[in-house]
This record gives sequence, C-alpha cells and structure tokens, in this order.
Amino acid sequence: MPLSLIQPHGGRLVNLVATPERAAELQAESIHLPSVTLNDRQLCDLELLLTGGFSPLEGFMGEDDYESVLENMRLSDDTLWPLPITLDVSEKIAGTIRVNDRILLRDKESFPLVILTITDVWRPDLEGESEQVFGTTDLLHPGAFYLLDESRPIYVGGTIDGISLPKHYDYQLLRHTPRQLREVFIKHGWERVVAFQTRNPMHRAHVELTLRAAAEIRANILIHPVVGLTKPGDVNHYTRVRCYEHILPRYPTGTAMLSLLPLAMRMGGPREALWHAIIRKNYGCGYFIVGRDHAGPGSDSSGKPFYGP
Repeated sequence: MPLSLIQPHGGRLVNLVATPERAAELQAESIHLPSVTLNDRQLCDLELLLTGGFSPLEGFMGEDDYESVLENMRLSDDTLWPLPITLDVSEKIAGTIRVNDRILLRDKESFPLVILTITDVWRPDLEGESEQVFGTTDLLHPGAFYLLDESRPIYVGGTIDGISLPKHYDYQLLRHTPRQLREVFIKHGWERVVAFQTRNPMHRAHVELTLRAAAEIRANILIHPVVGLTKPGDVNHYTRVRCYEHILPRYPTGTAMLSLLPLAMRMGGPREALWHAIIRKNYGCGYFIVGRDHAGPGSDSSGKPFYGP
C-alpha cells in the first residue's frame, strides 16, 4: 500500500517556480520592467511562497485576504491562515505603479527572482495591524518594531511568476523545498512525521522531548530549525547548525533528519505557533511540537510577558 503523507494546507502544494524555458522568457521580459529590491524578510517570505511552504498562497496578499486574516485568522475564502504575508513598498515606488502592472522583484545583488502582477495597492493601518496580530504596539516586540519603525507605508498584493529561488551559499544539502522533503519521507518510508521547530541550540532535554513525542505517536522526527530571521540577539544560524549536526547522531539510526527552514519569524506567539504548524503541514509533517511560550519575544516595556507560558 503506498504511503500517504498529510495533504498540503488547502489541498494542493503550490509551486511557483517556472520551468527553465518559461524562466528564460520571464527573465527577458524583466529587462523592461520596473523593479523592487527586497529586504531580508521579504526574501524569506518570497522563497516560501515560491516553494509552497506558504501553500495555498500564490503571491503576496491582496487587501481582502489581508483584512480577513487580521479580523478572522482566515483568508477571504475561509481557509485558516493566522498571519499576513504582505509586500511593503515606499511611497515613491507606489506612485509609479498601479493595478495590473507587472514589476520585477530582485535580491540585493540584483538577481531577478519573480515578476509580480499587481492586484492591489493600499495604505494599511500599521498600528492597527500590530494590535490585531501581536496584541501590542510596544516597540520591544520585534514584530511591532518592524511594522512601526521599519516597514514601508504602502502594501502591494499580487500573483507571482518565479524566475529563480533566492540564492543560498551555505548548507545547500540541508535545504529542502516542501516537495523535496515529501519525496525524502516517502523514500525512507516515513508516513508519520513530527516536526520540531527551534531557533536556539538544542540540548539533551530537547532530544528527550522529541524522542518521547515520536514514540507516543509512532513517528519519525524532523528537526526543522529556522535559519531566516529570528529574534534579535539569537545565536547565529551557523553556530546553531553545527549544534544540530552534532546532536543528530544521538537519535537512533533512521529515526530523525535535519532540514533548514528559511522563515522570517514575527515572534507572534499563539498566532505564529499556528502558522508554524501550517508550514510544517505543507512540508509533509502531520504532527508538530509546540514549545513553552512558542515564538514568544519575552517581556514588554513594563516587564510583563507579551504572551502566556
């Protein structure tokens, strides 16, 4: 009987990277298009859009989906989705584009990544977004700080045609798309997989926790650390990956694997915990370990934790 992994969120694994032939056509078109250079957070979001990590999203959110997510934690078609995935641009750029335009999104080295077909351009209430998503406008919250101090004032929504994935020069063999990871699970005969999210070095208690979770549900273990953006002050991912590689042999042979997730965390507490679970569902994991104060950023300006334990 063939293996049956959990279905992707929304029922279909999105893949927005074009075939080589189509990518060449898009690259030729991109020469004549206005362009936007993405920051690190936007690059992380774009990669997970392209590979299907954010399935069922097929681009940066339009205004209807954005408002629905803020109010109901659901897309406008009622699909569960807890956090907005938006593209913020400057007033100057916004003044040069309109709905139905096509623009190039590129990385900091000017490599072309995708062409965005614009469906929406609007000015969000960033303070309102911060309150609804994070429950605060306190600038000690990293997500609130990004929105209120670093985010540009105009949002642009639209569908994307992928030319190329963002480039990584480190740990290439440990980076997998959702489709690739699903193929690995099937190859190894792993039908039940529990994912462990971490942005910190692992220690023995984490090993024991993951082993007990796997034993309880008769599953294999995916160590799936975030190597995009985490909380300011966290241990850098180079050091953490060496830690994960060192600890992996402590698992019984054939029970666990390591894969790196290019996610930009928002430190959004309970909303983000749900988001993390949906992402791992897209990677083929039917189970997910939620830790104490999961994705919590610590305490606010008065010393009170932003979220509960």
